[in-house]
Parts: sequence; C-alpha cells; structure tokens
Amino acid sequence: MANVPEDSSDRTLEDVFYPADRVPFVEWDELSGAKPTVVLTGTVALLAFVTGLSNLSQASLALNGPLTAVVDLPLPFVRFGGVLFAFVLGIVTVGLQRRKQLAWRVAAVVLLGLVVLPLTTFQPTDIPLLLLTLVTYPLLVRNRHRFDQSLDLSPIQIASLSAIFGVVLYGTVGAYGLRGQFLELDSWGDAVYYVVVTIATVGYGDITPVTAEARWFSLSIILFGTGAFTVAVGALIGPAIESRMATAFGVMTASELTLLEDHIVVLGYGDVTASLLEELGDETEVVVVTPDEETVASLQSEDVNLLTGDPTDEDVLRDARVGTASGVVVGSNDDARDVLAVIATKNVNPDIRTVAAATAEKHVEKFRAVGADEVINPRSIGGRLLGQSVLGRGSSEALLDGIETDGDGPEADAPE
Repeated sequence: MANVPEDSSDRTLEDVFYPADRVPFVEWDELSGAKPTVVLTGTVALLAFVTGLSNLSQASLALNGPLTAVVDLPLPFVRFGGVLFAFVLGIVTVGLQRRKQLAWRVAAVVLLGLVVLPLTTFQPTDIPLLLLTLVTYPLLVRNRHRFDQSLDLSPIQIASLSAIFGVVLYGTVGAYGLRGQFLELDSWGDAVYYVVVTIATVGYGDITPVTAEARWFSLSIILFGTGAFTVAVGALIGPAIESRMATAFGVMTASELTLLEDHIVVLGYGDVTASLLEELGDETEVVVVTPDEETVASLQSEDVNLLTGDPTDEDVLRDARVGTASGVVVGSNDDARDVLAVIATKNVNPDIRTVAAATAEKHVEKFRAVGADEVINPRSIGGRLLGQSVLGRGSSEALLDGIETDGDGPEADAPE
C-alpha cells in the first residue's frame, strides 16, 4: 500500500462508502416510458367513450364549463364528441403501440381537443377524463422521440386508401351537383351522408334519386365504393391477421417488438444459450433472433420473444430493436457467422455492449477485432475449472470468480 497514491486511496474509500450507483426507490422509467404512455392513451380512449355515452344519455346537456364563454361549440358536437374522440384515440393507440410517428402527432392534437370538451360541459363525469388527459399529455410529449417509426404503407395500401378517398370525393361533389334530382338532399352534409350510407350498403331510403341520371350516378357509387372498400379491407386488415397468426404460433413479428426497450438481444441459439436464458430469468425481457425454425418451435414454451431472421442482417437487428436494447449476446455455435453478427450489431448501434461466446480459443481475438466488448470461451473456462477443482483448490462456485473470461490473462490465485 506504500506505493499507492494518497488520492487513489481516497477515491477507493469514497467508492466503498459513497458509491455513485444508487438503487432507486422508484424506477421512474418504468412509470414514464413509452409503454405507460400507450396504456394511458388507451385508458383515455375508454374513459372518453364512457363519458360520451353519459352525455348522450342525458335528455338535456347544459354547457356550464369555463370555456363556454370563449368557445362556442355546437351542442350536437359536444354530445357526440366524446364517442368520436374515443374511436380516433382507439386507432391512435394501436399506432402508438407500433411506435408510429403519425400516431403520435394525431394523439397530440386529439388529446388537446379532448381537453376542450370537459371544460365546456364540466359535468361531474367529465372530471376523471380531464385529469387523466392532463396526466397523459405530458408523458406523450416527453416520449415523443420514442415514436419514430414511419407509416411504411405498401403501394397497394396507399392505392386502396386513395381509392376510398377518391370515391367519397367523387360521390360528395356529384351528389351535391345533382341535388335537384334527389329527394331530401339539400346541403354538403346531406351529400356526405348519402355517399357514406350508399357505400356501406345501408340505404335508409331517406335520400332517393328521382331521375335516371341520378340513379346511374348512385349505381356508380355502389360499384366503385364497395370495390374500393373490399380491396382496402384486404390490404389493411390482412397484415394484422397474419401478425395475429404468427403470435398464435409463438413468434413475434417486428411490429410487435417495437415497444421493447432496455432488453437483451440474443443472436443465434447455441450450446450456451439455454443456460443464458435461465440466468437472465425474469430480470429483463429477451429477444432471441435465429433463422432456425426448429429452434423457434422448441422455444415456444419459453418466456422469450422470438424473431425468425438472419442475425447478420442489419434490418433484422433493427426489427429486434438493437438500437434501444441494453445489451447483445452473440452465442450460436458458428464463430464465423457470429463474427458477422457482431459487425452487423456495431453498424446498427456502435455504443451497445456486445458479448460474444467463442467456440474456439483461436477466434477470441477475431471477435475483439470486430468490436466485441467482451469475449467468453466457455470450453476454456470449463477445462480450467475442471482442472482446479480436481486438484482440490476450492469449490466450483469460488473458482468461477478467479477465472478470467477471455482465456488470455494470467491465472488467478487459488482461494485458500
């Protein structure tokens, strides 16, 4: 200790008695991250629906809120507003769950509009909705950077949505232009109503064409509208059904992995992976990326997220949310593929801690050369552990603390 500088000793004592790492009493990230934001947004949607039903059930709705003197909202909008906002927020919640940036923008606008309704009616049933919305909005703003995924619609999805919009626009303008040839069609609102009920094949009969030209026009709306709607349903709902089917077979799709953060990504499945999953246990969420379908089938009973894909493919690693993960373990039985997986990992997230398991000691330096933060050679560790244990130099648990993981350092002193 004579050669140890005094300031070094002081720092050592300070680290022992005043450690910098504190155990937080409350994990605030668990309460204010992306997941709580999505849950609260969904809860606001549910509460808005209940509040809207309450307003609709009242024979007369009094507007006694503080904003009544400033904002003159139509009474029908106030009565139906809660239910309408609830349906929009329900769709937005699904988008937030998939980390869509567009969903965040819509939520930011809708929640602000939702605050206006309780401040207009100020009914006792509106107070919980107002308070929950005021709690949710700051969380939504705080986590805006977490919702960064683009919408990524396929060409057929864009075409189907454009077709529906075009049919509605065509029907609205045409119906209003031919309003003299329809019964009970006098305004733009009547035209929109007529087009919607016609495309939906409801046909209440309150607005009817009275000339041949109007009938042919109505027939064109039915043909174009039902065709566009059918294509849109297949294009938009089909991928969701495929996602649910994948989940039923125990495999998570990329969109269902978007909410993961601070998780561990395991690239490949080898001899050491099973014990690795047991060690991690319930401490953190784990995503196993492997191209082997048989391995995926064998892991379906485990409480891990499974992603079928090539661990050396950077797009697959982005789907596995390597950018928000707390660490990556590369642990298949193929060192060559694992080296490529380390390179791909560092290309996606250069700062993430990457630990690799080398099946051969001669490959340890190769893993280090491509950027692995730590390299473990299980066979070397096992052999040294067996040798020291058979010589009676201590229990296996005590010896594990004295064996270096890379296989290149000096032998640790045996415990007395």
